[in-house]
Amino acid sequence: MQGNLPDIRRGKLKNLLNEKQYIRVMEASNGLSGLIVERANRNGKEYDAMWVSSLCDSILKGKPDNEVVDFSSRVKTIEEILEVTSKPIIVDGDTGGHVEHFVHHVRTLERMGVSAVIIEDKKGLKQNSLLGNGTEQILEDKLIFANKITRGKEALQTEEFLIFARIESFIADKSVEEALDRAKTYVDAGADGIMIHSYKSDGEEITSFLTRFKKGYPDVIVIVVPTTYSKFTERQLSELGANVIIYANHLLRSAYPAMLRTAEKILEDECCEEASNEYCLSMEEILKVIRG
Repeated sequence: MQGNLPDIRRGKLKNLLNEKQYIRVMEASNGLSGLIVERANRNGKEYDAMWVSSLCDSILKGKPDNEVVDFSSRVKTIEEILEVTSKPIIVDGDTGGHVEHFVHHVRTLERMGVSAVIIEDKKGLKQNSLLGNGTEQILEDKLIFANKITRGKEALQTEEFLIFARIESFIADKSVEEALDRAKTYVDAGADGIMIHSYKSDGEEITSFLTRFKKGYPDVIVIVVPTTYSKFTERQLSELGANVIIYANHLLRSAYPAMLRTAEKILEDECCEEASNEYCLSMEEILKVIRG
């Protein structure tokens, strides 16, 4: 598959961003889900790129989403996906870790053929942004985080690899003004774009941020993840100014209940006949998925 060679693949995301009004991105957490994203097509519509989520990677390993899965393990997951697919990959880089480590991580991802990494401006033990239950979310000093972006950009060997800054102001219940101030600081530090996140379902914070930020920075890429404000369509988000729309965890979230249902059905029946017929692909069909 020539399209997955690192030097060809790396620049695909940047090209798409120059060519399309917006791009749609789906989570891929292993080789199989990568193949699903690669091949999915409905009425001529397809996904433009893949998002390798730290949350999904952690869950598939049965571990909490707090950066306990180390970078070497993340690289193995990314390599699995790279090997069998050709679409560009955006990696969830959590906080980016220590700046000295981040410098080496971006070089590794760039060399592998990954197109971009997104890092978030939180500090301390990372907590998932949608955890809820009063979990304290502590933001990093904006200048310290900006320096991490600058150092990462300086470490790159090509102009194709992109570094995006994920703003967690709304997750920490801060104001739109605070989020906009951080966005300006990160863009000035060299970030190729901004990811703005929110746990609220009404989408008002996102709408306000996009409207105000795009007035001052019409050409800066903005990424949104409508996990909680899921009623917004791609067209609506694009018209507000979103350039990248990520469906960050939907394949894993849909797979888990199906697997649980199958496991419980076999326990109930003490055989696998009905579970196989009701919930499972045939062996012939599943083998077709990996027939290359």
